[in-house]
Amino acid sequence: MIIDLPKTTTSAVNKRLVRLRDEGGAVALGRVLTLVIEAAEDELESAIAAANDASREHPCRILAVSTSGREADTSLDAQIRVGGDAGASEVVVLHPHGELLEHLDTLVIPLLLPDAPIVAWWPGEAPESPKDDPVGSMAHRRITDSTACADPLGTLQRLRSVHAAGDTDLAWTRITLWRGLLAAALDEVPDAEATRAEVEGDGGHTSVDLLAAWLAEQLDVPTRIVRQEGAAGITAARLWLGEHLVELSRPDGKTVTIRQSGAPDRRLSLPLRRLNECLAEELRRLDPDEVYGRVLTRGLAKVGL
Repeated sequence: MIIDLPKTTTSAVNKRLVRLRDEGGAVALGRVLTLVIEAAEDELESAIAAANDASREHPCRILAVSTSGREADTSLDAQIRVGGDAGASEVVVLHPHGELLEHLDTLVIPLLLPDAPIVAWWPGEAPESPKDDPVGSMAHRRITDSTACADPLGTLQRLRSVHAAGDTDLAWTRITLWRGLLAAALDEVPDAEATRAEVEGDGGHTSVDLLAAWLAEQLDVPTRIVRQEGAAGITAARLWLGEHLVELSRPDGKTVTIRQSGAPDRRLSLPLRRLNECLAEELRRLDPDEVYGRVLTRGLAKVGL
């Protein structure tokens, strides 16, 4: 069910949410967090769809705020989505205009679930400093996506300079499976010492840089990035353990081939991760991701960024 509330206020939106719960029996206590999405109008629906999918694992209240409102007319249009239009959540879509665009936190605060963690997510362009953003400053976790920005590498470098505990980036989340496979390969050669590493992939995909930075930080070895324009994300990762080579190759973006010296090749399904999968993974943890923090602030420098 979708309810449109043109020219409204957050107080009126809140009252309508209470009425809907009373009439339909929706239980707010089942919500485990509030997810606040800040996005341009053309990014909003895809972000809401991903959040709805993630909410089936993490029931939450989704507050989706458009940052593309008109500058002149100071007003608020809102929409409430519940039931089949909201996954396992209740979705409130806010379209502020005029001066309200400068005070998004004042719109969000009255609609937050009481005593529940707050997660802020920017699916498009990241703010200059997530921890200092009006909404980000009150969030327990702050999720950006450098790969979706106009200047991915520049954004990643800026996020490094302003990093704070609680920040994370979906470019990092996309390499979780790669890190697991590489760690497992290292465990199979416990006595060998890593001497160098290499990561290949799309030149504008910051997951490539973060995987290389993770290897450089964790193994303390020279790590090279090979950029391939137009590639499907990460296409290969290689580790040299003395004379022993471990290679993970995924040129098609779907299947990874694991090659190790003295062992037969193995093939595993490893498609590019979808947005809802990455978001659901990040919503599983509300504590700071210390490994990401070290990779961002120290590891990137080791690969020349």
